[in-house]
Amino acid sequence: MKIQAAVTPAQGEDFTIEKVTLAPPKLNEVLVRVVATGVCHTDAVARDLGISPYPIVLGHEGSGIVEQIGENVTSLEVGDHVVMSFAHCGQCENCLTGHPTVCSRFNELNFGGRMEDGTCRLHQGDTELSTFFGQSSFGTHVVAHERNVVKVDKDVDLALLGPLGCGIQTGAGTVLNRLKPAFGTSIAVYGCGAVGLSAIMAAKIAGCQQIFAIDVHESRLQLAGELGATHVLNGKEVDVVKEIKEASMGGTHYAVESTGVPPVVRQCLHALRPLGQAAIVGVTPEMNIDVHNDLMAEGKSMIGVIEGDSVPRVFIPKLVEFFKAGKFPFDKLVKFYRFDQINQAFEDSANGIAVKPVLRLA
Repeated sequence: MKIQAAVTPAQGEDFTIEKVTLAPPKLNEVLVRVVATGVCHTDAVARDLGISPYPIVLGHEGSGIVEQIGENVTSLEVGDHVVMSFAHCGQCENCLTGHPTVCSRFNELNFGGRMEDGTCRLHQGDTELSTFFGQSSFGTHVVAHERNVVKVDKDVDLALLGPLGCGIQTGAGTVLNRLKPAFGTSIAVYGCGAVGLSAIMAAKIAGCQQIFAIDVHESRLQLAGELGATHVLNGKEVDVVKEIKEASMGGTHYAVESTGVPPVVRQCLHALRPLGQAAIVGVTPEMNIDVHNDLMAEGKSMIGVIEGDSVPRVFIPKLVEFFKAGKFPFDKLVKFYRFDQINQAFEDSANGIAVKPVLRLA
């Protein structure tokens, strides 16, 4: 079928909306009409840094309605409202033990440009277009494996839900699935974008007594306060480590680092109390740390967390229920754009104008 999709023809080039051909779903796959899709930093990384083959249709936070099911699909029906998340094999040890975010084929299936069977679903003439995260949601329709398609409640505005597939589940899941903070403990969240703000909302759900939000944008710090942060710190204006240690009686129990900025990573370690745990979720370049003084000497831990260590078909419906109950108001992060405003949405995200841009396709 012919669809409209935002094509990235080569590294670092703007998105161009073009007519492309989408093949029908195969075994265990579904065709989804995309209603909306989030704009994520990972899409910008893929556009600019060549982590996937070009030309490519990016997008990996899609929400939509199932229009066709392939052979052997058992978990979905035509008409279901769905959110699409990351691809995983479902067969390796990590998938089978509830950790599909570290699937042994994760990089291949999400960044390799092809579907699980090794073929492409998107074409432009004789040219194959790479698939991203097993979905390529920057298009009016997608074909995805049922394994990474999550059925959601029809009572909730479907256009809002796409970011649950990656950024929002990353922040919330890092807190609720991996760190699992004890009631009454303290946590610091570095970076108040969509991931960090989701972590703050999750920390409030978990019952953290002190929730520190650190950023350099006052508007985001204000929003962090509205969403549950008990302390907001502008990293350009204060000594973050000193302020946190004084307010938390020696440092926080937990930290979530979402910026990927090496000096901020060091801050998050230095502001932990002994036995504190830091979860690194930002894309961080090579950097140096003092293993003895920053970690071992005080029994601290630093861990990497991908996609919130989530099982999407379990975790995303839980987040929807928290949203419906008024405990997870992630809609406050969202700013909608038309599909043809995709380049503006990316620019606004990079400049901090929009926390979580969402493109409406229907």
